[in-house]
Amino acid sequence: MLFWILVAILTAAVAAVLLLPLLRRPVAAAADASHDVEVYRDQLEELKRDEATGLIGANEAELARAEVARRLIAASKAEAKERTSPTERRNRLAQLFVIIALPAIGLCLYVATGRPDLPAQPLAERLANPGNDINVLIARAENHLARNPDDGAGWDLLAPIYYRSGRMEDAANAFSQAIRILGPNTERLDGHAETLIALSNGIVTAEARKQLEQSLKLKADNPRAKFYLALALEQEGKKPEARAAFEALAKETPADAPWLPLVKQHIAALDGGQGGEVAGQLGNPTADDMAAAEDMSTGDRQQMIAGMVESLAAKLQENPDNFEGWMRIIRSYVVLDQRPKAEAALQTALKTFPAESDNGKQLLALARDLSISAEGSGQ
Repeated sequence: MLFWILVAILTAAVAAVLLLPLLRRPVAAAADASHDVEVYRDQLEELKRDEATGLIGANEAELARAEVARRLIAASKAEAKERTSPTERRNRLAQLFVIIALPAIGLCLYVATGRPDLPAQPLAERLANPGNDINVLIARAENHLARNPDDGAGWDLLAPIYYRSGRMEDAANAFSQAIRILGPNTERLDGHAETLIALSNGIVTAEARKQLEQSLKLKADNPRAKFYLALALEQEGKKPEARAAFEALAKETPADAPWLPLVKQHIAALDGGQGGEVAGQLGNPTADDMAAAEDMSTGDRQQMIAGMVESLAAKLQENPDNFEGWMRIIRSYVVLDQRPKAEAALQTALKTFPAESDNGKQLLALARDLSISAEGSGQ
């Protein structure tokens, strides 16, 4: 009931604002019509006074009264005509529209498209019952953690959500807080390391390597940590060690594992001494690049990442069969908060690697992890 009372008050206020200009009669019309009528009436009164005091004779007064009366009648007709002029009629129609039609149209639109039957739901209630709205879920978790910064379970829950949403810096902080409060485990350490790698555009930094080595101590058969540690060896230019690490991982990996084709690609790239050439095609940074990146500020690192992404994009135009390059550039665009470019790169990659192929399935899995739309891919 309170809702409808507020609606009525707001409607009346809006109508009053719209009616005020319409209720004001034009100044010219008031001067032309009303002024003449008042003048002639004053003249009739003046004739009566002059006749009573003997200043004018009865015959002259009668003749003058007739002439003034004739002019008064003409002025009155003119006034009435002005009141019924097209401008005045349009004014009346506009007033009726504001008073009757406008509220009626608004009410009909609300009844047709609105939900007057729904109860009011303040922000606090929406946060308490977020449903499937990921933004409300994140806002709720952030409000809770602002009041309870030592809630490790909250940080543990929020970290992977940040990662999938492309908020890498927030994800890195959340993983770090969860590790600080709850202690390290493989999921937290791997997630933190992968986030740091994403922030560095695929560079396995010293901090990320430290997290991965700790994760591997907790779980010796951790393929995720083994892959990134092998990638770190490859990026450092230690080709024999990297190839051996990738081969060992391939032997331990089930035949249907989704990451196995990527492992085999690295082995093929490192086989026969062609690792440096293929690594350059993939846009892998050199050891000098990695050392420089660790000492850079956030802004400088972002500029470096943007330059590497542009270089990789140009190489992918020349060599669209570079699967790992597509994986890297899609993730890099998300890190740079350029999701439209990430979605465009995904669609281009799926033209070379169809969705039903093994590589296509990996691309779609990456898109789901990063919350990238795969619309138009057939999925």
